[in-house]
Order: sequence, then C-alpha cells, then structure tokens
Amino acid sequence: MRHTSYTLCIAAFALMASLTASAQTPPQPLKATAAVATAGTTTSAFDGVVEAVRQTVIAAQVPGAVIQLDVKVGDRVKAGQVLLRIDARAAEQNAAASDAQVQAARSSLDLATKDFERQQRLFQKNYISQAAMERAESAYKSAQAQANALLAQASASRTQSGYYVVRAPFAGVVSEVPVSLGDMAMPGRPLLTLYDPTALRVTAAVPQSVTARMPADPKLRIELPGLSAASAWVVPGKVQLLPTVDAATHTVQLRAELPGGVDATVAPGMFARLWLPLARSDAPGTAPGALLSVPVEAIVRRAELTGLYVLNPQGKPVLRQVRLGRATDGRVEILSGLMPGEQVVTDPQSAARVR
Repeated sequence: MRHTSYTLCIAAFALMASLTASAQTPPQPLKATAAVATAGTTTSAFDGVVEAVRQTVIAAQVPGAVIQLDVKVGDRVKAGQVLLRIDARAAEQNAAASDAQVQAARSSLDLATKDFERQQRLFQKNYISQAAMERAESAYKSAQAQANALLAQASASRTQSGYYVVRAPFAGVVSEVPVSLGDMAMPGRPLLTLYDPTALRVTAAVPQSVTARMPADPKLRIELPGLSAASAWVVPGKVQLLPTVDAATHTVQLRAELPGGVDATVAPGMFARLWLPLARSDAPGTAPGALLSVPVEAIVRRAELTGLYVLNPQGKPVLRQVRLGRATDGRVEILSGLMPGEQVVTDPQSAARVR
C-alpha cells in the first residue's frame, strides 16, 4: 500500500514538472502573410472553341463516279498527295479526240502553208492575179486559226482530265470524308475536309461591354479542359479582336492563336476557355475596388463554412468567414470578408491549436 502511494506521488511530481516546463517554453510564432490587393483588375473566363486557321472543303469540279478513295478520317497527308479519283474514261476519250483533231488541223496547216508559199512565188513572176494571191493568203490564215483553236481545245481537255484526280492542296489531316466508293460526284459536292494541325486558334464571343475594358495588350491565357493538367494551360502566340460586332448578340469575336508546341491531341471543335484580365469598372486603381488574394493553403473549409484565420491587433488568430473567387497559380481571390494588408495565417492547423 505504501509502495503504491509512493509511485503515485512520483507520477504527480513528474506531471507538474512537465507542465511547468511547457508553460516556460514560448509558443512558436504563427506563419502569416499579408493579403495582396490586385488593384483595379479582375479575370473573367469566356467559353470558346478550337478552330483551324487553314481549313478547306475540297469539292468536285467535274461529274463522275468515285472509283478510288485512298484516305480516311484522321489520316495525315502531304501536299500534292492523291486523295481520290473520279471516273475519267469519258474525259480521256474526249482528250484523245481533241488530240486527233489537232493532228488533222496541223496537216491541213502544213498543206495551206506550202500552197501559200507556192502562190507567192507565182505572184512574184506575175503568173497569177492579185485576187488569186489574196485567196491563197486567206486560206492559209484560216487553216492557221483553225489549228490554234483546236490546239487550245485539246489543252482545255487535258486540263479538265486533271480534275478527275483530287490531290491535297497542303499538308494536313483529313477531318471528314462524306463520300464512299461508287458515289456520284457532282460539281460543287464536298468530297472531303482537310485542315492544317500546325495552325490552330481559339475563338470566343466576348460581350461588347467587356471589350471596352480590355487592355491594349491583353495577357490572356488559354485553358483546354480536355487535356492533362500539364498541358491544359497555354499562353497564346497572337491575340486578335475582330472589328465587327454581331448585331443579334452584341458580341465581338476574340481570337487567340495556339503556339506550335501545343498538345498533338488538340483538334478543331474542342472546347476551350479564354481567361482575360479586365479593368474593374467600379473603382479602377483604388483600394475599395481592388481584389485581394491569399495563398490557397490558408483557406479553411469546415462543413459549409469557408474561411481563414486572421491575426487580430493582439496577434491572436481569429477565424473569419470569406467568399472566394477564382484560384490560379497557388493563390485564390477573396471577394469579401477581408481587408487589404490584414495578416492571414498560412498554417490553419497551427492557428486552430492556439487558445
């Protein structure tokens, strides 16, 4: 019994010693940072779509059945590569007939040339009259004109024969093939769609009221939500604001070109966003109209409460509810609940243990 009482006394003395030591140890200072004001600016997102700067719909120029189709959707082609062929048997026969007519016209021209030269020699010796000489000259010129006309017609036939072989106008990717083997091609009917994957852009419709607040050189960013986190954010190479306004929606098209090293999976039609920094219309450049931002790790989320710990004048952390805005680059905008310059604790767990 005495041994048990002795043990309890020792434990009590040890507890009191540890409490005294902890009371004498000064508490570690809380890590805090000042709320930064982004005076007079805010960032807005506008939905857009990826477009090809160079895209063409290749249509038929001559009628005929599709007898050869060498590409399919998704194929990469080179400039001048054969894409499809249209039945050209009738055109080739017409070209052959035109060539035969040219040969006949040249024979007639050779005969008329020799006869004209012979009539010239006879006329110089006064063996024929002036009228006979003029008739010979007229026959020679007529044969020459007919030969030239048939030669031009044969050249046109050969050129038209080339329309039956469809080639790629530039290197690109086939995005659509609305025909198949055996289909009848007619002049103006689309055969396939081709685009250049090295020249893409994002186009978004921006309200007319927003364009008035755009800076002269907007430092916007492109977000491609369909890609991985490493490739989702892109800095555009060139930004263009079209000078025309849509009369129905009162919006202006904003175009941002994608750089050459963008992800190879980006294709026309993909969803994208343009994040555009704008001047605030309420109080540009003043503290009341400025947006505040704090580190993301300073935010505290408890059930439906979103807040952060702010140091009071005595240096004690006080939990305060705030309303958040957009988060980017490791910081989050504070729309309400915080004043510029206030010290925000960046380690909420340490602040929660302070009494």
